[in-house]
Amino acid sequence: MSRPPLPPLTLETAVQKVGLAEDAWNGRDPTRVAFTDTVKAIQARKGSRSAYARMEANGSWERLITDDLKAEIESQTSVFLATANSEGQPYIQHRGGPAGFLQVLDEHTIAFVDYAGNRQYITQGNLQENSKAQLFLIDYAHQRRIKVWGMARVVEGDEALVRRLMPKGYRARPEQVVLFTVTAWDVNCPQHIPQRIEAADVRAAIESRDQRIAVLEAEVERLAGGPLRVRE
Repeated sequence: MSRPPLPPLTLETAVQKVGLAEDAWNGRDPTRVAFTDTVKAIQARKGSRSAYARMEANGSWERLITDDLKAEIESQTSVFLATANSEGQPYIQHRGGPAGFLQVLDEHTIAFVDYAGNRQYITQGNLQENSKAQLFLIDYAHQRRIKVWGMARVVEGDEALVRRLMPKGYRARPEQVVLFTVTAWDVNCPQHIPQRIEAADVRAAIESRDQRIAVLEAEVERLAGGPLRVRE
């Protein structure tokens, strides 16, 4: 017999639930979210455990959202959200929007508006069964990637929160909000990340170059005392 669907979650109850999950992690090494005993055994067998043990002893991964991380999160135009259902089947969903569509609400919480899409609701279904999730942010221009582990909840029916988080002027239909509480985060090395530049940044650079060329041509024409002619 299938279980009946859970009632819609509001921001208030979501904060309470992720707060309880956060309390459960107090005093624990943040790397435990990923470095299970099995992972550590493999690290030991392959020779990397001692290096990670030193890292753990010297402060390990971050748990709070720093000012630098906040700036990076809120500059993103794309993010991947990983979830898994109660059977352990993983799923990765892409989410995007203008810079600022991801917002940091406090040192523990990231939020974004979930726009109406193909109506499969796989991510939402997974989160109802298993609130553990991960955000994966990648900055191709600067060859940097950030892994963020935590607990996620879908908040339905909170129109004030949707208005607060919805990017101004963005042409998408908001449906609900995803609230993500951070358990731990880490920055990967830049190896093997292809360097790609945002189309908007390329357009801005070309426009700036063309404006500079126009200024220089006007200055050359002024100094030459007449229209600039190309010698044949």
